[in-house]
Amino acid sequence: MWGAGDFGGGIAAKRSNVFGVVLVAHLAGAALMSALAWLAHDPTLTWKAFWWCIAAGISNAIAIVCLYRALAVGKMGLTAPVAAVLTAVLPVVAEIRSQGLPSVFQMAGFALAFVAIWLIAKPEGAAGRPQGIGLAILAGIGFSGFLLMIRLANTPAIFWPVAAVRISSLALVSAVIIFQRGPWLPRQNSFWIAALAGCFDALGSTFFLLGAQRGRLDVAAVLASLYPASTVLLARILLREHLTRLQQAGMLAALIAVPLIAAR
Repeated sequence: MWGAGDFGGGIAAKRSNVFGVVLVAHLAGAALMSALAWLAHDPTLTWKAFWWCIAAGISNAIAIVCLYRALAVGKMGLTAPVAAVLTAVLPVVAEIRSQGLPSVFQMAGFALAFVAIWLIAKPEGAAGRPQGIGLAILAGIGFSGFLLMIRLANTPAIFWPVAAVRISSLALVSAVIIFQRGPWLPRQNSFWIAALAGCFDALGSTFFLLGAQRGRLDVAAVLASLYPASTVLLARILLREHLTRLQQAGMLAALIAVPLIAAR
């Protein structure tokens, strides 16, 4: 779900203002989650859970703006895996603090993740560092905070937390748009792509929350971080993106690092 949402968001951001794309995406996601919460009679949030969701929404908004922009200016097959590797960092650190040091497999996964980032971000001839890598790193840090904070909400609800996250994101992005000059509303051919991307993204967050509620946070986070596999697959099939051999190796290493980090 997250990988398909990122692909759609990246496509829409290539054609329209990234803040407008995120606004439409999160509006669609908030509407979908609110409707599902009402239909499923989802438990209401406590004030503590609500404020954790608000904080998670702010972190998510910053992250997704950075990621959509990175996907728009750079290669999806490069920027998405970098963000994914870093997404698992804070949840894993939090779990280490409460459950102890990681296993040998997890330590190997950390090492492989750093190698993967170096290979993916390796300068390409005289052109320098691939575009969008810095934004992808910021996105990964933001998503990492989002995963940790939405789990810290510690609520049995499924849909209301994601709806609260999207509403918080909407408020932040709306404030940016108010102070921004120039057109921001996505073009007609991008509007529905952005809305669909928002629905995929919200559903991905819901599945992550379900996984985190039923098992360990670090396992849920790192396995969910495999989402670039679908982004890369869609980019290669639909956009025919070309990657160098070193970058392909880095992308593969990034995807291998995620299940290693989850190993016991």
